[in-house]
Amino acid sequence: MTDASPLAGTPGDPGSSPADPLPAATTATTDAGTAGSLDAAALAAQPVFTGEAPAGKTFWANLNSPFRLGLVLTLGALAAVALGLAFWNLSTIIIYIVFALFVALGLDPVVRWFGGHHVARPWAILIVYTAFALVFTGILLLVVPALVGQMSQFFGDIPELVEEFQASDFYAWLSTTFGTEVGTIIDQVEAFLTNPANIAAIGGGVLNFAVNVGTTISGLIIVLVLSLYFLAGLPSMKVAFNRFAPARSRAKAGAMTDQITDSIGAYLMGMVVLAFCNSVVAFLLHLFLGLPFPALMGVLAFLITLIPLIGSVLYWMTATILALFTGWLPALIFAVIYLIYMQLEAYVLTPRVMNRAIAVPGALVVIGAMVGGTLLGLLGALVAIPVTASILLIIKQVFIPRQDAKI
Repeated sequence: MTDASPLAGTPGDPGSSPADPLPAATTATTDAGTAGSLDAAALAAQPVFTGEAPAGKTFWANLNSPFRLGLVLTLGALAAVALGLAFWNLSTIIIYIVFALFVALGLDPVVRWFGGHHVARPWAILIVYTAFALVFTGILLLVVPALVGQMSQFFGDIPELVEEFQASDFYAWLSTTFGTEVGTIIDQVEAFLTNPANIAAIGGGVLNFAVNVGTTISGLIIVLVLSLYFLAGLPSMKVAFNRFAPARSRAKAGAMTDQITDSIGAYLMGMVVLAFCNSVVAFLLHLFLGLPFPALMGVLAFLITLIPLIGSVLYWMTATILALFTGWLPALIFAVIYLIYMQLEAYVLTPRVMNRAIAVPGALVVIGAMVGGTLLGLLGALVAIPVTASILLIIKQVFIPRQDAKI
């Protein structure tokens, strides 16, 4: 008995053929499955709306939670306003801190000079502050009584000074050149300065003047105490500041910090020395030429010449104009001699005193002095130049090398 072969497409078998196509039902099922798969893939590829803007849209189109965003922006604005008000209320304390830090940096070269002569840093700080206190006390005892007396004498002698000025040849030349308006202006200035009410208004009243004096004295005490602490802890402050830099950059950061602090200290000490020289020259010129108020003009010279670059010129113009009230010849002699001293200071004293300070272009000196003076007055004009020099140093040693390394 022979079994039927299970294989389809056997030769001679009329029911099947290897070339026969698949049944139509099977083909339709396959096509329908393929189409269904394509439709499902197309539906899956289409974006599904979830209520959120696409990530590629702009910021304003991506505001999915406007209330939350508005709340965050409002809270951020309020926090910024609060910080601004806090900074404004603490501006006096911040000025004290900055001033004390710059005083410490200015005295640090002297302390390190003592350290180079085998004097321990605590003893060097004690010596520096003792000498500073003695000099400051001596100046107050010598200058303040004479200053108060000369200011009182100045306001009392205004009528006599005006009469002497009107009898001078310079006043006659002004009257001939500009007419009678000169006499009218002089009379108005005399009437204003001799009126006690105007003097009280200029000083803000006796009570306000006393309050201002007390505030100034307390501020000086705070600055001196803070500067003492800053000077004592300056090395540890440098180390702590350098630790903010990465470990691989701490050596360079330490070198830059030392260079910046050394240049700031040298600059501030040099400015004080140059201002003191200006005050001595002004005092001696007023004394030997017989010009009025030598002590007052010496103190004025010290304060004005602390302003970088233009301080000496401002004092020269102011003192020359005031000397004209005495006579044109003393004023001319004073102007010529002080102008010669200004040239000596610019080409001899300043290079020797400022040899360790960072050089700053003249335009940046003027801009920095104006910006600092506008923001913080005399203190701002004094610290603007070392701050500008520090920024220039950082740009030259950090930013420019990084830019040069880019190809």
